[in-house]
Amino acid sequence: MLILILLPVAFLLLPGAGAGEIIGGQEAQPHSRPYMAYLNILRGDDRFRCGGFLVSENFVLTAAHCNGDKITVYLGAHNIKQQEQSQQKIPVRFRIPHPEYNRKTHMNDIMLLQLEHKSELNEQVGLIPLPPAHQRVQPGTVCSVAGWGRTSALRKVLPDTLREVDLKVLDDEACLKYPGGIYRKYNTHTMMCVGDPKEHKASFKGDSGGPLVCGKTAQGIVSWGPVNGSPPRVYVRLSTFIPWIQRMMKKLQP
Repeated sequence: MLILILLPVAFLLLPGAGAGEIIGGQEAQPHSRPYMAYLNILRGDDRFRCGGFLVSENFVLTAAHCNGDKITVYLGAHNIKQQEQSQQKIPVRFRIPHPEYNRKTHMNDIMLLQLEHKSELNEQVGLIPLPPAHQRVQPGTVCSVAGWGRTSALRKVLPDTLREVDLKVLDDEACLKYPGGIYRKYNTHTMMCVGDPKEHKASFKGDSGGPLVCGKTAQGIVSWGPVNGSPPRVYVRLSTFIPWIQRMMKKLQP
């Protein structure tokens, strides 16, 4: 169990900005999450990072707001500033953002990436299972998220190594009835409310697109939240999109 103190952190997804980083977490055990993907994204003259996760030998899931002109995926990475022997660098062949993704409301913030070629599965590179369609995670469930995102709303320095934190899944009402109307765009069908506001632990800028892992299953995708980095933060409810994911993978599979 991770016992973590997180600075209040939230990441509002601004157009063109990668959102999500780990706040109040700790460095992950190297290669303990072999499904994790590091995304190097080029959009115009800007370069930014996101997370993602390997769901088949040649498909990675991430957030739609992580789209760009060119995306390179790194698998088997722990320290992204080092050329680790475990790393597999694979260009993206096709970017398939959800056709109904809305940048203003953050609705349907999911994207499937088809890799240029199949990854080589081994101890450092592996798949993570997806949930059954429309399965819901019980409020109170403790899940975890990992990424190479910022560790504080106050510091813009990005970590070189993968970091992780445990987070509690909240009832939808925790976001819907949150004071100030911050989460007024929250949708119970496509989104999950995650992170106890009393614990100050969260994902933040740079973590976007990474998986929320409950047990051994990916149940959510880091999506959006308040600009100050404070929890709760909003994740894509993956189980809602299983039919779409399966349809797209079948359509593109050679």
